[in-house]
Amino acid sequence: MKTYLGIELGSTRIKAVLVGPDMKSIAAGAHEWENRLENGYWTYSMDAVWAGIQESYRKMAEDFQAKTGEGLSSIDAIGFSAMMHGYMAFDRGGELLTPFRTWRNTTTGSAAAELTELFGFNIPQRWSIAHLYQAMLNGEEHVKDIDYLTTLAGYIHWKLTGRRVLGVGEASGMFPIDSEKNDFDTGMIAKFDEKAAEYPWSLRNILPEVLTAGQEAGTLTPEGAKLLDPTGKLQPGIPFCPPEGDAGTGMVATNSVAVRTGNVSAGTSVFAMIVLEKALSKCYPEIDMVTTPTGKPVAMVHCNSCTSDLDAWVDLFGQFAALIGADVSKTALYSTLYQHAMTGAADCNGLVAYNYFAGEPITGLDEGRPLFVRNPGGMSLADFIRAHLYSSVATLKLGLDILFRQEHVALDSLLGHGGLFKTPVGQRVMAAAVGVPVTVMETAGEGGPYGMALLAAYMRCRSGGEILEDFLKDRVFSDAPSVTIASTQEELDGFNAYMARYTAGLAMERAAVNTLK
Repeated sequence: MKTYLGIELGSTRIKAVLVGPDMKSIAAGAHEWENRLENGYWTYSMDAVWAGIQESYRKMAEDFQAKTGEGLSSIDAIGFSAMMHGYMAFDRGGELLTPFRTWRNTTTGSAAAELTELFGFNIPQRWSIAHLYQAMLNGEEHVKDIDYLTTLAGYIHWKLTGRRVLGVGEASGMFPIDSEKNDFDTGMIAKFDEKAAEYPWSLRNILPEVLTAGQEAGTLTPEGAKLLDPTGKLQPGIPFCPPEGDAGTGMVATNSVAVRTGNVSAGTSVFAMIVLEKALSKCYPEIDMVTTPTGKPVAMVHCNSCTSDLDAWVDLFGQFAALIGADVSKTALYSTLYQHAMTGAADCNGLVAYNYFAGEPITGLDEGRPLFVRNPGGMSLADFIRAHLYSSVATLKLGLDILFRQEHVALDSLLGHGGLFKTPVGQRVMAAAVGVPVTVMETAGEGGPYGMALLAAYMRCRSGGEILEDFLKDRVFSDAPSVTIASTQEELDGFNAYMARYTAGLAMERAAVNTLK
């Protein structure tokens, strides 16, 4: 049986998905993990990275054997993806020079601002180049010793294949891409090298090689096989596709790689990706410009916080249920609270919440404090939960409004995936926020690792010059079941009323950051 494996390292879960020749998932395995705040930086240890990869692979292989009765010793193609951006710098000996700095860090404000002005191109704080330049501005000793700079996905791919490469979508979160060449922008690299003249490296020499979807990106080495599967059953020589970021795999998993399509991923963080017909008229600090896995320009609105605060409140109600002896599953708890929220007022009856577990560049905050505010008077549970559902996507709406209202970007479809969309309520809330019907496909629950597996399959299965858009449309999603939900006018008006309070009250959030240390 032909099989294709995708493994993605998300912010709270590492998941492996194996697909068969019909492009359907046939086995999966997962591992839960969490980032840690150490010495002022959000990070994960490399021991945790490999332990999580190995467990997710092991569980997937066990699932495959339970379903088929066969052991898993070979796979036709493998691909790895992970959280985009961040900073992983290595010396000539392959040693990590400083602990992994993830996308979640908002410690590069000065660097991001200077580079945005230098390039005339928005450089968000979480991009790898912002982290590098901030380390230079800080005078960090390790910078002079850098031999290789990559992302988490690039690091894993390197250790398993020996190849220093990235898919173009993932690379576009490190440094700006020239979409004509599908490579890093040479003019901007030259400008950066002028800033880095005192160092013994040039930027292009320490960055990965950029590849596009469909290209082969190396094979699993004997050392890599043992690292991925310590049991020794997995054989080396398996071809790898280019490693991608979670944004690119989300686009693939939702069939959103063609122009005038978009997808929104809503979980711990939330981001929307809109594939553009043409370039934006100017640089916006709220909008990231990245690419699809084939290099098409994409406008990305990214927010660091989405459901974390909402999850914390749902957990609190779960604690109360347990306290009074009610046996309620987590799934039932979410479903009940979410559905009840939709019985409340469309504008949440004056309640407003800020879900900021971390800083949000879109609203100019380097740090966050979860905050709930209301006027004196009555308060219903439905309005309370609805306000926190709205809060989960409120900052995203501020960024998307730039595309829709100022740039007049057109969309044919917006597809949702991630934890927020496990119930139809999440679709209704997102549709009210963006003013566009939201579709969720049955396969969207597989998420990024499924998209990564499809990229591995595309590399091996495409015929002739078959482009990724046609491969997905004709051979993967031609008969995929889906549900589309559009907002009522009452819901649109209610969300806009909520947003008016939300925007006006951002001064309270800033005060909370300044006073709650």
